[in-house]
Amino acid sequence: MRSQVLFRIGGSTSPHQGKEKINKRHTARCSPASKNTTNQNSQPWTSDETVVAGGTVVLKCQVKDHEDSSLQWSNPAQQTLYFGEKRALRDNRIQLVRSTPHELSISISNVALADEGEYTCSIFTMPVRTAKSLVTVLGIPQKPIITGYKSSLREKETTTLSCQSSGSKPAAQLTWRKGDQELHGEPTRVQEDPNGKTFTVSSSVTFQVSREDDGADIVCSVNHESLKGADRSTSQRIEVLYTPTAKIRPDPPHPREGQKLLLHCEGRGNPVPQQYLWEKEGSVPPLKMTQESALIFPFLNKSDSGTYGCTATSNMGSYKAYYTLNVNDPSPVPSSSSTYHAIIGGIVAFIVFLLLILLIFLGHYLIRHKGTYLTHEAKGSDDAPDADTAIINAEGGQSGGDDKKEYFI
Repeated sequence: MRSQVLFRIGGSTSPHQGKEKINKRHTARCSPASKNTTNQNSQPWTSDETVVAGGTVVLKCQVKDHEDSSLQWSNPAQQTLYFGEKRALRDNRIQLVRSTPHELSISISNVALADEGEYTCSIFTMPVRTAKSLVTVLGIPQKPIITGYKSSLREKETTTLSCQSSGSKPAAQLTWRKGDQELHGEPTRVQEDPNGKTFTVSSSVTFQVSREDDGADIVCSVNHESLKGADRSTSQRIEVLYTPTAKIRPDPPHPREGQKLLLHCEGRGNPVPQQYLWEKEGSVPPLKMTQESALIFPFLNKSDSGTYGCTATSNMGSYKAYYTLNVNDPSPVPSSSSTYHAIIGGIVAFIVFLLLILLIFLGHYLIRHKGTYLTHEAKGSDDAPDADTAIINAEGGQSGGDDKKEYFI
C-alpha cells in the first residue's frame, strides 16, 4: 500500500485540495522570475568526500532559504540518520556536528568499506529538494610480502622475486628497488578480493646478481593514495657467493735490511678464504701453507729480495696475488746518548747567548752614566809648588781653589 502525505490547509484534509491551494498561493504570490530565485535559494548543496578506512568523514549540507523546513541526512540505504538535530539511527559512530536552519553537518567515525556510497541531504519543501554526497572509502593496502628467495645465490646467477599486497581500494601499484637503484619489474597485476570491494596486487622482478650485490636489500614498495606519502615496503636481503680476491700489504711499507717485516695477504670473498699458500719465484718448495694470512721475516736480509706470491683459496675458487720485495740499505738511526748530548748542547748554547746579551746591555748602560770623585791632591794644587805642599794645603782646609774632577770609564 502506498502511503499519502496529507496537508491541512484551511481545514481541508484532501491531498488534492491541499496541493491545489498551495499552488494557487504560490502562483498568486510569486512571479516566474521570483519563483526561480526562490527555488534556487531553497536548493541544498553538499560536496563529495573521500576518507580512508578507519578514519572520520564529515557530511555538510547547507541551504539559503529553508522555508521553515528542516534538513535531513540519509545513508545509501535511505535510512534517516539525522532530521535536524534529532538522531534517527542508533549508530554511535554517527554524531551531530552542527544543526541550524541553514546547515546540518554530521560526522561518521571509524568508517568502513561498507559505508561507501551516495548520501542524501533533503529539505521538505514543496516539492522536496535533495542533494547528493558521494562518499568514497579508500582501502589501505597491507604490507607487501616478498617470496622466491630460498638460499644463497652464486655470482652471475639469475633470480626471480615476487611481491604481493592485499586490501587496497582502488588497486595499489608496486615498485622494486635494490638499495637506491630502481629495478624494472613486471607490470602490477590486479585481482579482486572475495569481498568484492578491495584488490590484491602482485608483481615480479628478474635480475642477475654480482659480487657487489652480496648483502644488498631488495625492496618492494606499495604506492597508494590512502598512505598519504607514508612508506609501506618490505625488504629481502640476499647473499651472493663469489670467488675470492687478494692483495699483499707490507708492514712496514718500505722495508730495510735488519728490520722485521710482515707480508699480509688480505683475502676477500664469500665465503672468505680459508687457506693461504706463500711462494717465492725461483724457490722450491712453497714457503708456507697456513690458515694465517701473514708471512713473517724476523730479520730482513738482502737475500730476501724477490717476487712473492700468495694464493688465497675458498670453496668457490682461488686467487693469486704478487708482491715484489726490495730490501733497502739500513738507515742510520741516532742513538739515545747522542740525542741526549744534542739536547744538553742546545741548552748550554742558549744560556751563553743570554749572557752575551746581558753583558752588551750592561756596557751600554755604564757608557751612558759616567761616575765622578774628588782627590785630596786636587784641593789647592793650583797654588802649591809641589805635591807635598798641595796635600798640606788640602789638609789645612783651603777652599780657595776649585775642586778638580777626575773621570773614569
